Amino acid sequence: MKGSTVRRLSTLLPNLTPKTDRPSFSGNPRKARDPLPIPHRTIPEPKGRDFDFVSVASSHLIHSDWEKLERLSSDFTPFRTKHVLLKIQRDYVLSLEFFNWVKVRIPGCHSRESHSILLHVLTKNGKFKSADSVMRSLTDSWGANWLNDHREFLHTILDTYRACDSSPRVLDGIFKSYSHMKKLRCATDAFCLMKEYGMLPKIESCNAFLSASLQMGRSDIMLSFYREMRRCRISPNVYTVNMIMGAYCSSGNVEKAVELFEGMEGMGLSQSLVSYNTLISGYCNKGLTGMAIKLKDRMEKGGIHPNVITFNTLINGFRKEAKLYEANRIIGEMKSMKVAPNTITYNSLIYGCSELGNSELGSRFFEDMEKNGVKADILTYNALILGFCKEGKTKKAAYLVKELDKKNLSPNSSTFSALILGQCVRNNPDRGFQLYKSMKRTGCQPNNETLNMLMCSFLKCKDIDGALDVMREMLHLLVIPDANVFLDLCRELCQQGKKKLVADLCDEMEEKDRIPAGFDRDQVLCS
Repeated sequence: MKGSTVRRLSTLLPNLTPKTDRPSFSGNPRKARDPLPIPHRTIPEPKGRDFDFVSVASSHLIHSDWEKLERLSSDFTPFRTKHVLLKIQRDYVLSLEFFNWVKVRIPGCHSRESHSILLHVLTKNGKFKSADSVMRSLTDSWGANWLNDHREFLHTILDTYRACDSSPRVLDGIFKSYSHMKKLRCATDAFCLMKEYGMLPKIESCNAFLSASLQMGRSDIMLSFYREMRRCRISPNVYTVNMIMGAYCSSGNVEKAVELFEGMEGMGLSQSLVSYNTLISGYCNKGLTGMAIKLKDRMEKGGIHPNVITFNTLINGFRKEAKLYEANRIIGEMKSMKVAPNTITYNSLIYGCSELGNSELGSRFFEDMEKNGVKADILTYNALILGFCKEGKTKKAAYLVKELDKKNLSPNSSTFSALILGQCVRNNPDRGFQLYKSMKRTGCQPNNETLNMLMCSFLKCKDIDGALDVMREMLHLLVIPDANVFLDLCRELCQQGKKKLVADLCDEMEEKDRIPAGFDRDQVLCS
């Protein structure tokens, strides 16, 4: 279902262009079909007793006589409730009070019409927060058939539009509320409806939709929607462009992000610190740290000072490229510019040292961190522990584990994985397997790499029984072993004359669909 919302945008938004050039909001747009008029729907008027009831109830409300209204509560119906709201709609405060009173006292008397009327009243008076609250409450009440409920609600909004002398702000507010709630499908429907009737959402509402898509990791939806925004001549602001640049970068299309960045001036927008940071991050993720540094220098020449996010991004980029010298130089530059390093800064540096097996330098960064009053977290300790364990310094790693309790930190899966690695480095897989059992007891889950590492260590120590114990754990957890490690295990077993055990093991793995890709059981058993 991942592409369903994108397909929905493609089918429901007319003339959605599949590609985009450099952003430009000048020139004549293609001629679109004429917008539909808001339908003229007549709401049946109350008659007889209903008319008298609505008149009396409205009078009690206007005179704030809630006690008399209370006496009428048993005689309310959805029809009467709707018409009382229509009667008092000029007073948005009273309308909201009455709506909430009904919601508490006689909730069964609310309907799509009463919700729609209140939303018209609130948005017409600029009370968007209250309208958003009503929308959230309404959508929470929808059950498994929520999609039909939502579509019927949109039709009801149109049907009550003229009776409430409403404005396009009502649909804009609904579109924005759906976006805040991350209901992208509902938001798309609302957007399409607005277009059909010649209304366009404000840029702030469009940004809410883009932000929701970004938070959900749907850069594909963001880019499709942005292209439709351009087609509809909705002018972006700097926040819009920054988010779209981020979407291009996260999809690996840094070139498009650069195009958009360079085109901001032509749109009448100024490149902000966030704009620069977004593109710097895109460069670093692609391994283009040289380009990232050039962009930082350009930013400074333009009078925009880098912040801790800028420097952290660069440090992390250099860490990924195993360039500790450059990363260390960046932290020196931070301090000279009086930008205080934070926990993320030091974590990147310490982890980089651990990856390169330089626990001594990692420890110095940790000391510098404490000296500057920067609080360490579990990621900091995990990075230090990993550095020690990669070098077989398990006692130093164990000392740090004891420190965790003093810092009110709990070991996690990464902590245990590092400790198990340390025992494997010291050719002590038995101790590593005991740590694995402790890891399971604490509720932490091992990853594939940890289990494969353990089995490899047992094989290296010629402990086939230990390797088999790990293999059984992998089968229990439905983990697929590394093809080469599993091959080594099978060969060792065959050399010991245990081909039947190998065959049984392969049968069980095939039954559970856990055979590693490229493994040929017949070749092993016939060798």
